[in-house]
Amino acid sequence: MVKNCYIHIPFCSKICSYCDFCKLYYDEKFVDKYLNELEKEIKTTYKGEVLDTIYIGGGTPSSLSIKELTKLFEILKIFNKSETIEFTIESNFENITEDKLLLYKKYGINRLSFGLESINKKNLSFLNRDINKNKISNIINTCRELGFNNINVDLMYALPVEDISILKKDLEYTFSLDVEHISTYSLMIEDHTMLKINGITSISEDLDYEMYKLICKEMKKYNYDHYEISNFSKTGYYSRHNLCYWNNNNYYGFGLGASSYIGNKRITNTRSINKYLSGEYILEDTKLTTKDLIEYKIMLNLRKAEGISLDEIDLDVDDLIKDGLLIRYNHHIRIPEDKWYISNEIIIRVLEDYNG
Repeated sequence: MVKNCYIHIPFCSKICSYCDFCKLYYDEKFVDKYLNELEKEIKTTYKGEVLDTIYIGGGTPSSLSIKELTKLFEILKIFNKSETIEFTIESNFENITEDKLLLYKKYGINRLSFGLESINKKNLSFLNRDINKNKISNIINTCRELGFNNINVDLMYALPVEDISILKKDLEYTFSLDVEHISTYSLMIEDHTMLKINGITSISEDLDYEMYKLICKEMKKYNYDHYEISNFSKTGYYSRHNLCYWNNNNYYGFGLGASSYIGNKRITNTRSINKYLSGEYILEDTKLTTKDLIEYKIMLNLRKAEGISLDEIDLDVDDLIKDGLLIRYNHHIRIPEDKWYISNEIIIRVLEDYNG
């Protein structure tokens, strides 16, 4: 049963230097056509299930006008929503307005996710972002006045122009916003981004690790639960939508470049706007074997503090436990928090043990 849904809005008013997501510059003439095609795709695929989460991401959904956002929300009325649905939309501080927030409220959005990234001018220039603390604080205050009580901000670190002192100030300011959820991302230099094209290289692994340790320490000090490798939350405010991914649950993905996981299939949509607008939505449709399904579950579940249940998968990991790389508890295994930085290496060893 599919209970989760992702909607991709690819338009951006500005392209960030690090972004490798499926995106294109906002162009009014494309938006209406895109929303029409999005509606067709949803009507073709959605089977009427009651959804527990809907997540509108991008791109920058808040780059759309009031009229375009209204059209989007009217399209999404097709979904049957649970009474306790988590309904999230991503926004940028640069183009959110009180009118857009009021529209979000009208259509049932109850979780907001903002790309903060940094408040440092050098960092922002490097990322091709333009925002200031006063505007951010004012927007968060407006959100609170309008009754939004579940807000996430994204924070980026490990930039080549950054040092520990800059990260400390970013963290101090982020904590001052008193939001319910914080997602942190170490900068990755991805192919086909402005950073990669300009020959930018990553910081040293040692400095990256020092920054990660600082983040974990400060989050704990401010009572944020470290419930997934890169995510921190006040009690009761875990991202239910993202947990559907980490729990390896099924989900719909609609829009340009979106992915779906339904039954034993992983489906990836085209990243070509021309193909999408002509109704050619799907790029890949892959049927998964039982082995594939178990490997995905291991990789995703071990990202969480909760780890993976041994009732679901029989794993022989005694050597990893002896080495202190895994902890066994209540018939679960999990990676200890002080080893999360090397989680990829640990997960590879678990997969090697599983595959025998």
